[in-house]
Amino acid sequence: MTMHAVVGTGYWGSNHVRVAAELAEEGVIEEFVLCDLPDSGVAEMAEDYGIEYVNDFQALADLGVDTATIATPSTTHHEIATDLLAAGVDCLVEKPIALTSEDAWDIVDTSDEYGRTLAVGHIFRHHPALRDLKRRIDRGEFGKIKYIVTNRLTFRAPRTTTGVLYSLAVHDVDIYNMLLDDTPDHLYCRLDSFLRDGIDESATIVTGYGDTTGVINESWQLPMFGKRRDLGIVGTRRAAYIDYLEDTELEIYDAKVVKEQGVMQAVEEGSTTVEVEGYEPLKQEVEDFVAASESGEEPVASGRIGAETVELLEIAKESADAGDTMDLS
Repeated sequence: MTMHAVVGTGYWGSNHVRVAAELAEEGVIEEFVLCDLPDSGVAEMAEDYGIEYVNDFQALADLGVDTATIATPSTTHHEIATDLLAAGVDCLVEKPIALTSEDAWDIVDTSDEYGRTLAVGHIFRHHPALRDLKRRIDRGEFGKIKYIVTNRLTFRAPRTTTGVLYSLAVHDVDIYNMLLDDTPDHLYCRLDSFLRDGIDESATIVTGYGDTTGVINESWQLPMFGKRRDLGIVGTRRAAYIDYLEDTELEIYDAKVVKEQGVMQAVEEGSTTVEVEGYEPLKQEVEDFVAASESGEEPVASGRIGAETVELLEIAKESADAGDTMDLS
């Protein structure tokens, strides 16, 4: 039975702590421990859950920890992950797996060198409606995918560590690769940074996958939409829409353009809202990681997927700096 650790107990890390407690109650893991800096409140959180804690992640291997979730700031992922992997601990590293492709691939190489399981926290690979959409695409319900568009929009002060490219677009770059089973052959990116030097608060990315176009819109500067998180895809047979805030709903549109007697016309035959089985994506993500650790199989979101995504984010930054489309073919 697995002994699990949660490293980093801040806003998102506290969700991992809650999930770990649920998995311990259900017998998926045997027990879990916490790790964070002394002034982080980790002692109080550990007391609330009645468990052990440490202030130094290097002490985890000595405690017999088998698996660890790393939910610390992205700047620390490389050091913590490589040290724990080398010490024999399988790791789930929150997104982005690292802030440079060099560090990301070094984490992957370290996991390979020591024969450890490595997963990345690309939680949308576990989103119920998105997984159902992926199955439908794979079996041909939508025909050929022509166009994908994503919006992640809200109004808030920008973070001090990473901008929307690494905080938000990391999800959508990976989602497009997953849905299309491919990586882009062309990529253009525009970043806007007005409030904090070096921290992009808006990003527009256009990706090309052969004849398929993907458009990604990310912003912390739009007060008119509330919190908007959605995805639309257009295929040659049907279209679909997901509101990511509604985990279990997939809207399918029977709409296409046909040509009859030399005349093109739009044909709309209504839409259907499909209700899919619900579950918590974060819990599913951790369960999948623990199962992969115990079986030695590949997790749904592997470390390699995380590194490939960081590579594309770097290319997006290069595109924005150059003001040009990057040819990846």
